[in-house]
Amino acid sequence: MTGAAIMILLTATKIVLSSNIAGYSVLVGIAFFFIVEAAAKTPNAESGLRFNTIAEDIKRPGVIVWALLPCVSGIASLTAGNLIFDGEFAAHVMGRTSSILSFDKTALLIGQVTIASFGEEIAYRGFFLGKGAKIFPFWLCAVVSSLAFAAGHIASGNIGVVIYDVAGVFIDSLIFSEIYRRSGNCVISTFSHILGNAVSIAAVLIFF
Repeated sequence: MTGAAIMILLTATKIVLSSNIAGYSVLVGIAFFFIVEAAAKTPNAESGLRFNTIAEDIKRPGVIVWALLPCVSGIASLTAGNLIFDGEFAAHVMGRTSSILSFDKTALLIGQVTIASFGEEIAYRGFFLGKGAKIFPFWLCAVVSSLAFAAGHIASGNIGVVIYDVAGVFIDSLIFSEIYRRSGNCVISTFSHILGNAVSIAAVLIFF
């Protein structure tokens, strides 16, 4: 609960758009994930971060379908956003990610997307959601963690565009939460997160 509270407080600073410490919520989540795992001496089979069961976990009912949803939601969000906001939405997304992603260097971009997605999934699904759901109802943890996750993506801009963008991130976070619920493994939700981000970035660069 302490770790989750710190993460919420850090992401809440995004409301003050000049704040640049919200990103540390991911580092806090990662640290607390491993601290809790070590303190509880969690067996590998019960850990929310398992590499040796990927093949089995991805075959669980509905996992693959849910894992592909962020690709669909990303394209749909970009298309609808640009129609609604007359091309401003794609520019907003590029603007809020340009400080952490190197769009002009493909190899580096792939590495950045992979590392960022993996870190966010350990923090928000493996720790915040996975550990929180042992105390509170899953749906509550999914909603609260997704609100915090979405808040961390707030960026300055047209208020309508910002709300639309954050709402899309919130929905994707709920999808990642359901993937985690079904697979029990944030490595699987990471694959979905990476794939969704990759498809969205490619769509922005090629079509928008």
